Amino acid sequence: MVRFLFILFFALSISTQIANAQSIHNLPVKQNGGTWDSGHVQGIAVDTKGGYIYYSFTNLLAKYDFDGKLIGTLTGWNGHLGDLDFNPDDGLVYGSLEYKKDNAFYIAVIDVDKINAVGIKAAETGILRTVYLKEVAEDYIADLNHDGINGTNDDGLKDGQMQSKDHHYGCSGIDGVSFGPKMGHIDGKHYLTVAYGIYSDISRSDNDHQVLLQYDVKDWKKYLSPLIETAPHHNGPNKVNGKYFVYTGNTTYGVQNLAYDDNSKRWFMGVYKGKKPNFPNYTLFAIDAKSQPLISDLVGVPDKNGKKWEKGLLIPLAKDGLYEPKSGTSGWNQKADVGMQPVGNGLFYLAVNSGSKDQQTADLTLMRWTGNNQQPFSPTGIEELNKIIH
Repeated sequence: MVRFLFILFFALSISTQIANAQSIHNLPVKQNGGTWDSGHVQGIAVDTKGGYIYYSFTNLLAKYDFDGKLIGTLTGWNGHLGDLDFNPDDGLVYGSLEYKKDNAFYIAVIDVDKINAVGIKAAETGILRTVYLKEVAEDYIADLNHDGINGTNDDGLKDGQMQSKDHHYGCSGIDGVSFGPKMGHIDGKHYLTVAYGIYSDISRSDNDHQVLLQYDVKDWKKYLSPLIETAPHHNGPNKVNGKYFVYTGNTTYGVQNLAYDDNSKRWFMGVYKGKKPNFPNYTLFAIDAKSQPLISDLVGVPDKNGKKWEKGLLIPLAKDGLYEPKSGTSGWNQKADVGMQPVGNGLFYLAVNSGSKDQQTADLTLMRWTGNNQQPFSPTGIEELNKIIH
């Protein structure tokens, strides 16, 4: 019996390896996401087993197969659809979706199997449903200066300076999303992890942490609601399953792309370059997934009484890459802000945006993680991909 179980386990293991190799073999080394009358590409998601790549163009979602064929598009919302991730547990794509003027921040949950034609309207089909994130809204509208006026939409001001000086941690909403294990772990249940957008305001010192929220989505069916833009709903979890802080120094609008790589057991954060002269302002940061979050002072973030620093669960940055001793931050100067997705075996897709206004496109390149201080990713060709497989 034991021998039979061993043989069965071995056979299943080999079968899984073959399936993984086949999915990797089919990966395109390059792909173009089409040209669209939309916003710029803001995130991608990859279904390696199904053979599909999804592109978020802020107000349009495009679905392509691995051969580069356009399968369909989803349109019809005015909010900002940001980073994406594919959840293999339920076959759905999850993405950040925000309506700042309504103080409404959602996770869009998209039934991508039903995207099979160009021009599908989200509101007419129920393909896109939403879950409200109360925690984000509360930080966004926080009245920090106690003037009786809560946070307002301060986009477009010079250097991201805020008229109100509100918004807890400089919260400007949400952007990066990814599924991965609970912070401090490299295995177990995967949680939806959502990263704050952070105003870059160089006159503040309380906006130098990245903020990551984790949610268990197994019971989210009770929250899923249609997107009705004229009547924003507040159906969502009252609590998070974890709230964490990462001291990176200044960025412009926080973590644009968040990705968990199961190969290296790391979280990667792609950001727009910050503007504060006292930081190196890297554009890519990493966290070792096994690093334990510890209750620590959030330096620069006053507590409610303004006499001490607020405390939170702080996670250190990975110690490789470029290191700047004055600020104690490490990272890389690597573009990873409009699309970054690990696909196994140390391989990632990275996106580059281009195009004129209302004619936006995205180009994906399959890259191999090198960890090199100056060039952490290297393009992967067909020959190298075959070597990785075999």
